[in-house]
Amino acid sequence: MTATGASGEPTYGPTVADVVGRVLADLGAGHVFGVVGSGNFVLTEALRRGGVPYTATRHEGGAATMADAYTRMSGRVGVVSLHQGCGLTNAMTGIGEAAKSRTPMIVLTADSPAAALRSNFRIDQDALVRSVGAVSDRVYSAATAVADVTRAFRTAVTQRRTVVLNVAIDIAAAACSVAGPVEAAVVPARVRPDGASVARLAEILRAARRPVFVAGRGARDAGPALAELAKACGALVATSAVANGLFIDDEFALGISGGFSSPATAELITGADLIVGWGCALNNWTMRHGRLIGPDTRIVQVDDDIEALGAHRPIEFGMLGDCAATARDVLAELRSSDSAGAIGYRTANTADLIAKSSRWQDVPVVDSSTADRIDPRVLTIALDEILPPERVVSIDSGNFMGYPATHLSVPDELGFCFTQAFQSIGLGLHTAIGAAFAQPHRLPVLGAGDGGFLMAIAELETAVRAGLPLVAIVYNDSAYGAEVHHFGDADHTTVRFPETDIAAIAGGFGAAGVTVRSVEDLAPVRAWVEGYRHAGQPRPLVIDAKITSDGGAWWLAEAFAGH
Repeated sequence: MTATGASGEPTYGPTVADVVGRVLADLGAGHVFGVVGSGNFVLTEALRRGGVPYTATRHEGGAATMADAYTRMSGRVGVVSLHQGCGLTNAMTGIGEAAKSRTPMIVLTADSPAAALRSNFRIDQDALVRSVGAVSDRVYSAATAVADVTRAFRTAVTQRRTVVLNVAIDIAAAACSVAGPVEAAVVPARVRPDGASVARLAEILRAARRPVFVAGRGARDAGPALAELAKACGALVATSAVANGLFIDDEFALGISGGFSSPATAELITGADLIVGWGCALNNWTMRHGRLIGPDTRIVQVDDDIEALGAHRPIEFGMLGDCAATARDVLAELRSSDSAGAIGYRTANTADLIAKSSRWQDVPVVDSSTADRIDPRVLTIALDEILPPERVVSIDSGNFMGYPATHLSVPDELGFCFTQAFQSIGLGLHTAIGAAFAQPHRLPVLGAGDGGFLMAIAELETAVRAGLPLVAIVYNDSAYGAEVHHFGDADHTTVRFPETDIAAIAGGFGAAGVTVRSVEDLAPVRAWVEGYRHAGQPRPLVIDAKITSDGGAWWLAEAFAGH
């Protein structure tokens, strides 16, 4: 190919842009999402030539969250490809969410040349990126291109950071070559706990009579080890929202701890005399602003990031260590001195309570449905039965969000994608698309409000174009429901809207659409599912559910308590 180098002279052969894309492909990038402009065209093409699948999105914000969700649900590094300046600013909310969630992904963005002081695209990209908590790195020259890309990739994976890799367009056009596939050892370090800490945690567990483990994002790969340790010391197991599904087959699993806890789950967690957070922040969402912690409950936290220990609340003991390695070492310590494991909290009465009422599906519903509106709980319970169990559920933000989070079951920890560290609405559809590419053998299911869905609706065309069998459940109350319920006595003119026929709009994008006002209206959903089971059903389905008001959900109060 012919390109123009930094001197303005034409160059022939591979450029820095070609090498950057190829090295990312060599290092194992899993999927790239983006909007291609002049600044990132060659970068994107190089990734594609290297074998990395590319999905063109309709907005850079959608691309960022798709890559975030893909990374979370696949275990591979997702990539976002962006034009300089405005391409990056369009993606910043998604990048902020990924950074706050410590998602190890690469944002590959063009940048203005250092000398182009008056370029319309010129902004301080480094400062912008750092302001949302992401790492800003760059390719500095043709001579350092391979090392620069490798460093950024290694930072993303080993430090669990969202890394924005800036490539100035004059550097990108410079001649560059590299021989052979680039290989690098890019494996996260496993922090082994020290012996004294292992002995101390084992002693704390021996003394506990009603222990509860709460596993978070940092423990998603430690499920079997934690389950075995919990059984040995008589602990109940729960998760934060982002790790939902981790202990799905354990009879002593409580589900999600926090705003989404059922009354029985909240009661059992509050009754614990010891709570151990495993790779879990134990933040206000997970602990209901501390209300799930009894007055005499001991708090222990295990994490491989020392800054996470005690970051959100006082703890008695903070232990630095990889969750799986720590669980195995503590289990060995317990077994070295105990001939039999304690029953602890794992009594027959507790098992009976969990079996009967820890799931929201088992909590009786007083149906609030009317002639033209359906109770959102009744709707979600019915859809949980209709939709195939092998699914990946993604959740947008809003007053509705607890219904799909609590009433849609998931098969395991890779069946639930919760991009809510930034608490932004409008990320749900992007999340569902990214998760669909990460888990192609599962049915992608989205729970969204009408506000968030309409905010992101351009990406419905992306789902249609990609042939994704996506089911989007839109809980439609014609409002920003969170604000309506929170500001109960105020003038709601600014947060209420005329009724919108979202099913008809979905049809305009090429998706199937159905309006649901009663359980009987779900017949087309059953027919769509039959088509999915027998033919793969490559056409998204949008369920425009006209829901009754719940007067303000309990999780809404949790969300606004921190504002």
